[in-house]
Amino acid sequence: MLYTPMKIKDAFVVDVTPIGDSRGFFSRVFCQKEFVQHGLDPRVMQINNSFNAEKGTLRGLHYQLPPFQETKLVRVVRGALWDVIVDLRQDSPTFGQWDAVTLTAEKRNMIMVPRGCAHGIITLEDNTEMLYFVSEHYAPQHERGLKWDAGTFNIEWPMVPNIISDKDKGNPSFNPEYHLW
Repeated sequence: MLYTPMKIKDAFVVDVTPIGDSRGFFSRVFCQKEFVQHGLDPRVMQINNSFNAEKGTLRGLHYQLPPFQETKLVRVVRGALWDVIVDLRQDSPTFGQWDAVTLTAEKRNMIMVPRGCAHGIITLEDNTEMLYFVSEHYAPQHERGLKWDAGTFNIEWPMVPNIISDKDKGNPSFNPEYHLW
C-alpha cells in the first residue's frame, strides 16, 4: 500500500498496490504492521457500510468526543464521493484547517481520518457505497456534528448538496466551548 500524507497532520490517502495476473489482481486494504510503521492507529472496533442512492447526498461533518474519538479508514466500493477532514485538535499544527480527496470505487483509494478530526462526504455519483473501518465503538452520547457550510472553515465543497438528513441540517456552527475537549 502507498501512504501519501495529506495537509492535515496524521491524515493519509492510502492507495492499494494491486498485483495482477490473468485472473485479475490481489491487493491488501489493511495491514496492521504498516499502519503502526506510519504512526496510525491499527485498531478496528467496527466496520460500517453506508449506501447513498443519489448524487449530491451529504453526510457530516461528524466526530466523537473523548474517550471515544475515532480514526476512520474510508473506502468507496461503488460509485464516487468527495471526502473532507477538518482538524479539530487544538494542539495540532493544522488545527482549523481542512483537506479533501475524491474517493472512487475504480481507483480503490482510501482516506485515513485521524482521531480528533471531523469527517464528511458528498456523493459524486448515484448509488455510491462506502465501507469505513473505525477504531472505537459508536457512542451516541459522545457524537457531535458541525454545520457543513458554516463558513468557519471555508470548505470548498464541489457542489451544493441536494440531500442532507434533518440531523445534519441541525448541526451547529463551530464553537470551541461546545465542540472541543
